[in-house]
Amino acid sequence: MYLPYLFFFSLLLAASSNALVQDFCVADLSLPAGPAGYPCKKAASVTADDFAYHGLATAGNTSNIISAFVTPAFDAQFPGVNGLGVSIARLDLGVGGVIPLHTHPAASEILVVIEGTICAGLISSFDNVVYLKTLNKGDVMVFPQGLLHFQINSGKTPALAFVSFSGPNPGLQILDFALFKNDFPTELVAKTTFLDVAQIKKLKAVLGGTN
Repeated sequence: MYLPYLFFFSLLLAASSNALVQDFCVADLSLPAGPAGYPCKKAASVTADDFAYHGLATAGNTSNIISAFVTPAFDAQFPGVNGLGVSIARLDLGVGGVIPLHTHPAASEILVVIEGTICAGLISSFDNVVYLKTLNKGDVMVFPQGLLHFQINSGKTPALAFVSFSGPNPGLQILDFALFKNDFPTELVAKTTFLDVAQIKKLKAVLGGTN
């Protein structure tokens, strides 16, 4: 009667052993990514450059509607993080800059402030409590996976932060873009959000939405 259970656990042990045997899975960017990430590059093709990335040294251009710029180092930019459950990004916030309410469906996030002052917050999913914090240089804040959160430059100088994620591609859905930067019919947006139709049309015009 224990044979099915023994077989099941033997499969788990085999899977664990296989996972431990492979040290890394550098992304082969010439092939399409799947649900588990990119396929592995052949070991003979892996170089030290795959484990280093220099793209976060340069400040992003914050001359845009949100006065902010995010420079990612996810698996598509940094092949070495593929399959490792980690990634990082640079966050530049001009004066008054904002990263609107958004979620990362595939990872939790930790933010560390390098320069400036950032007001950050998150909203719990079960009781809609808002957790707000003003962060200064050296401060750190965590944003649990899937929860709505935001960052605003609340200081008088540009702000810089680095954000790390618990996945090689955390995913991103910005609430404002989901509502107003597409062809979501205005009548349905109004019905599902209780916003005024005129305001919805104004926001669609600003963000490039239609319908």
